[in-house]
Amino acid sequence: MRSWTTQAIAAINADYQRSADTHLIKLDLPGFDQIDLYLKDESTHPTGSLKHRLARSLFLYALCNGKITSTTMVVEASSGSTAVSEAYFARLVGLPFVAVMPRSTSAQKIAQIDRFGGRCHYVDSATQMHDAAVALAVEHNGYFMDQFMYAERATDWRGNNNIAESIFNQMASEVNSVPYAIVMSAGTGGTSATLGRYVRYMGYDTKLVVVDPENSAFYPSYMTEDPTLVTGISSRIEGIGRPQVEASFMPGVIDEMMQVPDLASVAAMVWLEQATGRKAGPSTGTNLWGAMQVAQQMREQALTGSIVTLLCDAGDRYLQTYHDPQWVAQTLGDTDVYQKEIAALMRS
Repeated sequence: MRSWTTQAIAAINADYQRSADTHLIKLDLPGFDQIDLYLKDESTHPTGSLKHRLARSLFLYALCNGKITSTTMVVEASSGSTAVSEAYFARLVGLPFVAVMPRSTSAQKIAQIDRFGGRCHYVDSATQMHDAAVALAVEHNGYFMDQFMYAERATDWRGNNNIAESIFNQMASEVNSVPYAIVMSAGTGGTSATLGRYVRYMGYDTKLVVVDPENSAFYPSYMTEDPTLVTGISSRIEGIGRPQVEASFMPGVIDEMMQVPDLASVAAMVWLEQATGRKAGPSTGTNLWGAMQVAQQMREQALTGSIVTLLCDAGDRYLQTYHDPQWVAQTLGDTDVYQKEIAALMRS
């Protein structure tokens, strides 16, 4: 059995060695003199999103802790991106994989999971995902990978090729090499935990700003210091926000939180495509809106420096939803007021 585990770990590490680091793109922000904005493009991973890093870490964590064997069914509760990446790694090591997700998950993500040999199990609401995943794992004597429990545990926040170390290495030759702020949304809370811990461990004077969509429990929990807070409502920005606070969310490493209107997320996503030609997902819009607010605060205080945020995944997963103006208007509403606000920010 140990030989299979050794081979599985070797296969995952070999996959990592074949992968290049993701790009750090410098964006042009008109009207923001001496304030530099960078976008860490996580869409270039083999599975197309930031969650590729998480899935690799979760599989290595499970393998090294003896949680999965050569016959274990792996089960995950995911709105899509994590499941896509986990399906990839499950196929890499030859394990069956089932993703529990809301029926509203984008068709493109579902197709990618199918392509990697995974299977989808649907529930009506995000609030039902966890219990359904637990039940499936018990029924099939499988392993519930539980990204929301293990995300912050599975990632070595001291370094070891994590996203924080990558950002600071890539920033080393920039004029403002130590960012004034890093802006990150909370999906599981694992990436923000990694970023915040790494900044403290390395002694950097960088502020961690975590942005959260409407309906999510992370922001009100942070503001009220209530880790048991539950909204009971699903986020409308796919891939981020949770109806309850997850174990991987580490409020103690966060310097500031910001709630971003859902329509503002979409408006910022559209602005990015207009400015760069890059289609991104809506969670990237959440990040960008937050980064724009930080830039505005810096400008008002006559501060200079750099801001880093993330392009979480590519927009081709959302062509029929967030990139469809009719769908946005019918599902979320009119983005016009936020598009005008972005335009005004760039002219100031």
